Amino acid sequence: MLEESAIHKIADDLAAAEENRTMIPRLTAQYPDMKVEDSYAVQNEWKRRGITAGRTLVGRKIGLTSRVMQEATGITEPDYGAIFKDQVYDNGSEIEHDRFSNVRIEVELAFVLKDDLAGPDVSIFDVLRATEYVVPALEILSSRIEMEGRTIVDTIADNAALGAMVYGGRPVAPDAMDLRWVSALLYRNHTIEETGVAAAILNHPATGVAWLANKLADHGDHLSAGDIILAGSFTRPMWVYPGDTVHADFGALGDITCRFI
Repeated sequence: MLEESAIHKIADDLAAAEENRTMIPRLTAQYPDMKVEDSYAVQNEWKRRGITAGRTLVGRKIGLTSRVMQEATGITEPDYGAIFKDQVYDNGSEIEHDRFSNVRIEVELAFVLKDDLAGPDVSIFDVLRATEYVVPALEILSSRIEMEGRTIVDTIADNAALGAMVYGGRPVAPDAMDLRWVSALLYRNHTIEETGVAAAILNHPATGVAWLANKLADHGDHLSAGDIILAGSFTRPMWVYPGDTVHADFGALGDITCRFI
């Protein structure tokens, strides 16, 4: 493990990069011996500072659960990050592009829990029983670490590149439809850029939530009733720029639109 002083320095550097909309060099280049557990320690320090500053933790995001995302990043194992209330946008929002760095959009499903989920040994069936409803969502990615050559160590420390999320469409009970077959068309300025089906997430998006509950147990943590869980993208990330309008059509589950200003 890295020394606590190094964990705090990395957290300081990432906070400065977020404030200044800049990027820091890859952590794996600065700290060649840095491990995954070090990265989660950095992320936990970032989360602790947010809570101390009065931010409200509302959920978690899961990243890199689909083959398309793993191929897009060159990283072959999932990760997770924290979501604060001030990172959640309503459908139709105008969003300041300059709030983020390297801004990209992903198409996801969000699970909202009615019961706690604590690993180990959480299954897909446990997830479905604990879920109140599932709702369409978009994740806004923001990278505070240089993107070329990143590894899982870099992405975890960067809070899994979470910038924010947008939710919308029609919430449904988890047993109201086969969630594997939820599909989406992702538009930028009226042009389809990406399409995908939710089965790309480990064959069922609830599998990603089960993975998260079990991974958190390894870190002495769990998912709580009321948490919003972004289950992972089933499209490649789409770059967005100031002035872009993003529209995601989830078919029977409705749509989400936001505009970057």
